Amino acid sequence: MKQKIVIKVTGNGPKSRTKALQIAVGLSGVESAGIGGQDKSQIEVVGDGVDAVQLTNLLRKKVGYAELASVEAVGEKKEEPAVQPVVWPVYGGGMPQTYVYPIHPHQDPSCSIM
Repeated sequence: MKQKIVIKVTGNGPKSRTKALQIAVGLSGVESAGIGGQDKSQIEVVGDGVDAVQLTNLLRKKVGYAELASVEAVGEKKEEPAVQPVVWPVYGGGMPQTYVYPIHPHQDPSCSIM
């Protein structure tokens, strides 16, 4: 499982930051490493199966002060299939209305002239 590890280190200059990044990238399972934070004092490491405590101890031995700030699981974002609305075709006209009225063929008209 991928995890994102943030370690706060003391960076006395670009040389110590470069050395810290080289140590972080040298571990097995590291996919990416970068410098983050407002004052560029944090190292962000993303990898699969990286031991955060071992990385922190290595940075303490080689660079100086190192504090494990956070370890987060990075889950892959699953794209949900977009729901497409069903559009029905427009029905072209209806049936004309017819009026039904009864016709009585055996009924005599009241007027004899007709």
